[in-house]
Amino acid sequence: MSDIFASHREEIPIHAAQKKRGKVAGLFKAEGDGFVTTAVETLPLTFEGIPGDFHAGISRRSGAREPWYQRGTEMRNERQLSILAPDELRIIARRLEIPELKPEWIGGNLLLQGLESLTRLPPRTVLFFDGGATIRIDGDNLPCRTAGRSIAAQFDGREDIEGEFSKQSRDLRGLVGWVEKEGTISHGEEFEARIPKQWIYRA
Repeated sequence: MSDIFASHREEIPIHAAQKKRGKVAGLFKAEGDGFVTTAVETLPLTFEGIPGDFHAGISRRSGAREPWYQRGTEMRNERQLSILAPDELRIIARRLEIPELKPEWIGGNLLLQGLESLTRLPPRTVLFFDGGATIRIDGDNLPCRTAGRSIAAQFDGREDIEGEFSKQSRDLRGLVGWVEKEGTISHGEEFEARIPKQWIYRA
């Protein structure tokens, strides 16, 4: 029996852990009642996320993304931060046939450059910023009509974007994460992404 299990493990491709460098290309904060953000030069982070931000909090209320809970159930807030990449935003903009897609319109908090295929970074990746703060990645940020509606509001006569955004931004919408170590991130600051060992689970 032990030989069967050993053989099964050998069939699963395992990718070694990696370290990659990147740079902060933009910082944004959502103040007030909406998720749309505005640009800032520094972003203080606490264990609740960004103080005063729309998505700040140790916990949050469940919504459509968590159908296994009754809507409004209090749960851990793993969505404190929305992380985007300039190259992925350009691809989405091209697909939507618009001149640009600003991070602010879809509630971005961090715009990071230097990491290829940012949205495909696996859960448990940790971003170590040179200033001392760290962010742990929960996973990819699934696109929604709310963000699409925000983009559509920027372009007269393009109400179609509300529905099209979810289709055209799949696997390009960026990541969500939470603060693992408090600190302050500055525009232009560099960071190291520590990507864990990976494999595809197969029973």
